[in-house]
Amino acid sequence: MSFKNLTKTVLILSMVLLFVAPGFAQKFKMGFVHTQKILAEFKDAVDVNKNIEEIDRQYQAEGREMQQTLQTLQEQYQSQSLLLSDAKKREKEQEIQNLVMKLQNFQREKYDPQTGEIFKKQSELLQPVYDKINAVIKEIGEDEKYDLILDTAAGNILHVSKVVTDLTDKIMEELNKGETVKKN
Repeated sequence: MSFKNLTKTVLILSMVLLFVAPGFAQKFKMGFVHTQKILAEFKDAVDVNKNIEEIDRQYQAEGREMQQTLQTLQEQYQSQSLLLSDAKKREKEQEIQNLVMKLQNFQREKYDPQTGEIFKKQSELLQPVYDKINAVIKEIGEDEKYDLILDTAAGNILHVSKVVTDLTDKIMEELNKGETVKKN
């Protein structure tokens, strides 16, 4: 079961419990978090994203250079094709084909969603950030006795009761406290 389906199931069960067990519902405490907002504002996440963007710029520059080289080779081949012997034509065609293959391999190696270096690096660098965020969510959940905390990024929440608390700002505050402690 995916996280999204699990979240929807838990939400549905929560709503059923709210109607079926009024005594339980009065004690049930639920909150939600906007993790996308946290990732956009939390300094550690912003720093990781800047790092990933720099790596991406380097890969793109390398890719552009390969494309320019390929274009130059193709233009040279077109302009000289009438003057070249069959053997030299095959040699140039093979050189162009090899560069096309090299460019495709480069793009797959760097940007494939499953195995690409950029995605691996992003996952590797963001994992400590996710760990910090999840630790703060868990700490607040336990300290303030929340029964359920939902992530708005994981599912479609169409309505939020006034009873449900948005914990995003509180989590950002706790995460930033950690930054202040580190700086001192």
